[in-house]
Amino acid sequence: MTFNKVQNATTENFERTLTYDLYTDPKVLEQEQEKIFSKSWQLVGHVSQLENIGDFFTAEVAGEPIIVTRDKNEVIQAFYNVCPHRATKLEKNESGNKKILQCAYHGWTFHLDGKLNKAPNFRGEDLACVSNACLRSVRMEIAESFIFVNLDDHATSLIETYGDFFEKLSKFPFLSELKRTSSKTRIIKANWKAFIDNYLECDHCHVAHPSFVATLDMKDYQIITCQNYSVQGSVVKANKKMGSIDFNEVEMQGGTFYWLWPNLMMTIYPGPGNIATIQMVPIDHETTIGIYTYYFRDENLTQEEKDLVEFAEVVRNEDVELVELEQVGFRSRAFNKGFYSSSEKAIVQFHETVLKALEEE
Repeated sequence: MTFNKVQNATTENFERTLTYDLYTDPKVLEQEQEKIFSKSWQLVGHVSQLENIGDFFTAEVAGEPIIVTRDKNEVIQAFYNVCPHRATKLEKNESGNKKILQCAYHGWTFHLDGKLNKAPNFRGEDLACVSNACLRSVRMEIAESFIFVNLDDHATSLIETYGDFFEKLSKFPFLSELKRTSSKTRIIKANWKAFIDNYLECDHCHVAHPSFVATLDMKDYQIITCQNYSVQGSVVKANKKMGSIDFNEVEMQGGTFYWLWPNLMMTIYPGPGNIATIQMVPIDHETTIGIYTYYFRDENLTQEEKDLVEFAEVVRNEDVELVELEQVGFRSRAFNKGFYSSSEKAIVQFHETVLKALEEE
């Protein structure tokens, strides 16, 4: 399959977007799974999910089952959640605490560091054949308490991949105090890239997000592209209040919104110390799971924190409606591509990175 190049959108002429077949062709998603999701850093969790020895949680990355554990030496590690004996999915629960992991098929057991404990159906000389049958590890790195994995053993390190991103993130003083407090999923009837496109521009904000533009100063709204990520945001309008939140009194008096290649967004809304992550995980070429996770200081949210979540949910619901309408248009014969405005440089960056990944052998 040949992919059309994206032109530089900073010229005076209007440039054209990705062709719409990249949002509707199932063969494109097959290539994206192999060339993008299997070779990029994917957020799977937060260290607050593994506070105690024996804690674990499971996840899925590019169709691969993953388990992340804290072993008896308090080391956090990631493995394929697959038994080496007969390829059975090992741990069925989403999270929990165990001293030993046991396969439900033949009863093989494993320590939390992935090493084999017992293989009941192998005895005597047979046992020597499987004594080194450990869980297969997955490359994992932790930055600012966020846990990422990469299925590509030869991938560039997490920190190197995103340049100065984590250095910038560390400058939010409240970040180290936060923990994962809740997570929800939503089925979105649109290609995963459609939601990313929507997130990376705010030309639609005046039309689609009245509460958002009523709160943030859109005259000062900025979008900056960086190494494999972009950042956008603005300050709160003067003397603005929202529900119980007096923005003159809170830690964050502006909104900062990050996108990390390929499918992760991190949002820090004005209000008390907070961060939320949004992940777009494709189910098929026209259906996506949106994973929305909030991080606050405590699971028992204050009224200010509840008001902040309500504000964020309104904006997200508005975005989902937009991208689902967009997916209808992608299937139409009316047009086969769109136009970039000069303010959509973050979308250009995203599209160019998609094409580069798809063209790699």
